[in-house]
Amino acid sequence: MNDNASIDEIVRRSYAAYETKDRAALEALLADNFTFTSPQDDHIDRRTYFERCWPFSDQVEYFRIEKLFTQRNEAFVRYACKPAGRAAFRNTEFFRIENGKIVEVQVFFGFTADDIPGA
Repeated sequence: MNDNASIDEIVRRSYAAYETKDRAALEALLADNFTFTSPQDDHIDRRTYFERCWPFSDQVEYFRIEKLFTQRNEAFVRYACKPAGRAAFRNTEFFRIENGKIVEVQVFFGFTADDIPGA
């Protein structure tokens, strides 16, 4: 990965890795000390993240980034995700990036497909 990649580019690449089912691309983006937090996961480490979360990539039809705000080395993203055979849903995620690698992601669960225009 290009160490000069912008925060915006790094975040977009992480979602693209899920869409293309490219685990190696996501592994290259995540720092060794990466942690992930959601309503179902409390600061899980990189290894546990790949065990629990990466299998979802098989279901992903698309991520549609609706809003992406960056400030210094952090970003907030609101997106719609469409899993195969299921309704789209919307989440918001907070990213923290250091030295060109994602060190933290916190996900906040959101709306159902009924709340997403055009889903």
